[in-house]
Amino acid sequence: MSRDPGLIVIKIGTHVITKPSGLPDPSLIASISQQVVALKAVGYSVVLVSSGAVASGQNIFQGGEIKDPIQRRQVLSALGQVDLMMRYREQMAKGGIQCAQVLVTKEDFKDRTHYLNMKNCIQALIGNGIVPIVNENDVVSITELMFTDNDELAGLVSTMVNASKLIILTSVDGIFDRDPSDPAAQLIRVFNHHRVVEGGFVAGKKSAFGRGGILTKCQTAVKISGMGIPVHIANGRTEGILAALLEGAEQPPGTFFPAGKSTSSIKKYVAQATETNGKLTINGGAEAALRSTTAKSLLPVGVTQVVGQFKKGDVVRIEGEHGQEIGLGLARVDSEKARSVMGINGEKPLIHYDYLYLH
Repeated sequence: MSRDPGLIVIKIGTHVITKPSGLPDPSLIASISQQVVALKAVGYSVVLVSSGAVASGQNIFQGGEIKDPIQRRQVLSALGQVDLMMRYREQMAKGGIQCAQVLVTKEDFKDRTHYLNMKNCIQALIGNGIVPIVNENDVVSITELMFTDNDELAGLVSTMVNASKLIILTSVDGIFDRDPSDPAAQLIRVFNHHRVVEGGFVAGKKSAFGRGGILTKCQTAVKISGMGIPVHIANGRTEGILAALLEGAEQPPGTFFPAGKSTSSIKKYVAQATETNGKLTINGGAEAALRSTTAKSLLPVGVTQVVGQFKKGDVVRIEGEHGQEIGLGLARVDSEKARSVMGINGEKPLIHYDYLYLH
């Protein structure tokens, strides 16, 4: 899939579209919707990744107390997702734009067939001028089946559709060099990964119904920008924020994460694998070869251990001889075949370079 220069993925945090009480803020949902309509009018394609279903459910729930926290989240999400989509639909319809609901689970990104089916659906919606609104299916996603948060989901969607930009809207102005409540705190306009992470400057609170904080947003932005997709983190409650981020200002609002070297779609898929079924341990020579400036595939001769059961086409982890994770790759054979050729010279690659992503 070639990159559409006008395809933007926008992640809407729970704090952006809720009141201080945690209940939905209709005026903010209307504002975001109107801004999306305006972007569509000037030629942008938009995918929304929107939190807020559980908060919306809390607003309309009329039952008694639900003590089990998992059941409570499931019930509120089931109620709230309908309400949230109705609000988006009503607001976008005023501008003549249709939107569609896309509910996903972590398993959809683990299975390659599910992944491609989901990708094809989103592409078809975009191609027909419809705004896909993606959210985690909290009704069936519990414990280990859940994404870390919708920031992770937004990153996955961005690489899936090969977006030209990811915008993460939150309730703060961006990434600060210290706690934003400190009067001396300064907004970081352009993110320097080593300075911020090593300095431990990232701070922020989670929302009442959301799972992510500013740290997870920062981690997602670093990862996605590193794969060639620029990222903005900005305050979604600021009037006209989307136009301000996209109009090409010399100093746009929020914090900007410049894009690194672009990677292929299949490498983006491999890099974003949420789970793996197996692991290959390699020796120092194989690691040095993979990290050389010349493209190299992973050959069986450099593999010292095959862990787990996996099929041809599964994503597997690659570890060095001291246990450090080196990268991920798409296996060209199953685990049984990999064990049979492990350490043998002259065999075909276990992972081809085109399907290999190194950290």
